[in-house]
Amino acid sequence: MRVLMINVVCGIRSTGRICTDLATELEKQGHEVKIAYGRERVPEQFQKYAVKIGSDIDVKIHAIRARLFDGMGFGSRKATKKFIKWIEKYNPDVIHLHNIHGYYINIEILFNYLRTCDKKIIWTLHDCWAFTGHSAYCDAVQCERWMNGCYKCPQTKEYPKTIKDASQKNWKKKRNIFSNIPNMIIITPSKWLAELVKRSFLNEYPVDVIHNGIDTNQFKPMYSNLREVYHLEDKFLILGVATVWNNMKGYYDFIELSKKLNKNYKIILVGLTNQQIKSLPDEILGIKGTSSIKELVYIYSGVDIFLNLSYCENYPTVNLEASACGIRVLTYDVGGSPESAGEDCIVVEKGNINQVVEEIKKIKEKCYPKNKVVVMDKQTTIKFYLKRYQNMSKVDAGKPNMIE
Repeated sequence: MRVLMINVVCGIRSTGRICTDLATELEKQGHEVKIAYGRERVPEQFQKYAVKIGSDIDVKIHAIRARLFDGMGFGSRKATKKFIKWIEKYNPDVIHLHNIHGYYINIEILFNYLRTCDKKIIWTLHDCWAFTGHSAYCDAVQCERWMNGCYKCPQTKEYPKTIKDASQKNWKKKRNIFSNIPNMIIITPSKWLAELVKRSFLNEYPVDVIHNGIDTNQFKPMYSNLREVYHLEDKFLILGVATVWNNMKGYYDFIELSKKLNKNYKIILVGLTNQQIKSLPDEILGIKGTSSIKELVYIYSGVDIFLNLSYCENYPTVNLEASACGIRVLTYDVGGSPESAGEDCIVVEKGNINQVVEEIKKIKEKCYPKNKVVVMDKQTTIKFYLKRYQNMSKVDAGKPNMIE
């Protein structure tokens, strides 16, 4: 079997690692795999899979178009036409789409090809962008205009930022572009996102839910002297982890939380820039981002509670990682975040810092033992994807089929 995946990145960040995890396992089983990507670096060990779509200049021009005209997904015409010719030569049996937004591919040209290519097509949605007129994170503001047609988007200042609101026109264009694709199924990592898909114009397609997994051989409790290293022996440690910290990820909520906790608590944020670290209040310890799983496990294993204060989530990997390392998760009630945090998680109202404080104090006072949550291993996730590659005909259109 010959498989082609398409994603904005390859081998980095959550979606890029999902692609390379799948590719590695497929290769072990004797299949041939390529990952077409649009941006950023590819780790050396995954370059054998990587096929670059367009150039960095193409991405910049596409991004400018998106910023000025709300044209995400409608640039990169020449690069996409060239890529389609490459696909025709490669002749894959399965085409697996992931994030097709990110200023690197033209969705109209791509889907015109998919409509007539007679290939098995899987589309894993990692956010809401596919069925909205602009936003990838419509749930952050409880917007449901996408159900009947977007207009006056309240998130033009969020990714993908734009100075012009073309959400109404974009919604109509996407509905036409993404409709009537033969032999395509949609996969979502969370039941929450699957339910949104059922209410959108994508409801003509079969929907599977396949939870993301992690490497449970690496993410597990380990000895950690984090407290001694940072001289925090007498503190209750609160952890937040993100690839990029901004308001949508709850950065300012952590700042506000630090003002409401006394000296018995210490917040640790991982994934910050140097500038962010310099501007932190004394109550927060800032650590730069790390690509080392061992270092992440060391940090997870050394704290008392993990907080996910993001305002929009599909099925966050950080919740899985913390749970696998034995750490209780407190999350805002957004998207699929509670779904990924396990039955023992603590769920609070989005933005309610006072409730967060109350729950943290309860955890500290009760001195709960290390958490024991069963987290899906990535090999199980891969097994379900492989099953879908091999047999895509047993799912009823519009009816989510839960695979977990």
